[in-house]
Amino acid sequence: MRTQVRAEGLVAQAGLRLLEVYAGLAQRREHLFAPLLDGRPPCQWRHYPEADAIDAATGFQWFYHSHSPEDRPGTAEHGHIHLFARRQLWSRRLGSKREREFAGLADSAGTAANARHLLAIGFDAKGVPVSVFTVNSWVTGDLMLSAATTLALLQKLSLDTGHEQVDAVLECTVALCSDEIARMLEMRDRCLFSRRSPGVLDDPSLEVLSEIPIDLDAKLAARPSAARQTPARLRSAGPTSAR
Repeated sequence: MRTQVRAEGLVAQAGLRLLEVYAGLAQRREHLFAPLLDGRPPCQWRHYPEADAIDAATGFQWFYHSHSPEDRPGTAEHGHIHLFARRQLWSRRLGSKREREFAGLADSAGTAANARHLLAIGFDAKGVPVSVFTVNSWVTGDLMLSAATTLALLQKLSLDTGHEQVDAVLECTVALCSDEIARMLEMRDRCLFSRRSPGVLDDPSLEVLSEIPIDLDAKLAARPSAARQTPARLRSAGPTSAR
């Protein structure tokens, strides 16, 4: 019971913090990604920041980029952030039974990659998260961890990369959308398990492994205390687009 109460308290704090970030952006009429893009339209496929945003202390890192509409047909996102865990976070876990089984399933046992891809978060033109998804290993050049280990790492997500607002949005989104993320990772593993063939991680026909839309405004509206604290909706914040 104490663990559940504590978890609910952390989620409530995440909701208030998220609203504060977007309320501040609205007051300054600033887009979430404006500092990253330096006031310019994003170049498709380019990493922002160029060498990724890395928290050397915690071992998490991320980068933002966008695709052409042809690359992701049917999506309404402006771009997305890929979130990774560096070796210090997971190297001791590779010897566990579940990680040995997952590595064998995913045909990934012998890699020397320094990072593991945790998830991606899609953003709309206003800079608000609208989806969570996973991609195959060839997309990022990094491998994956089992769903259980990935969730355990995400529960400890803490970011201080020098991009304070983006770090806060990532932390809060992961906290608020833990149920969706858990389902998404289960979908990812089912997709991989159903193939279970050598080279599945390099299969160019298999790009997005799982995806779930998220509605943060609906989540925040369900928390009356957060709504009273900061009544503005996330999608009313900032300029229409970072482009």
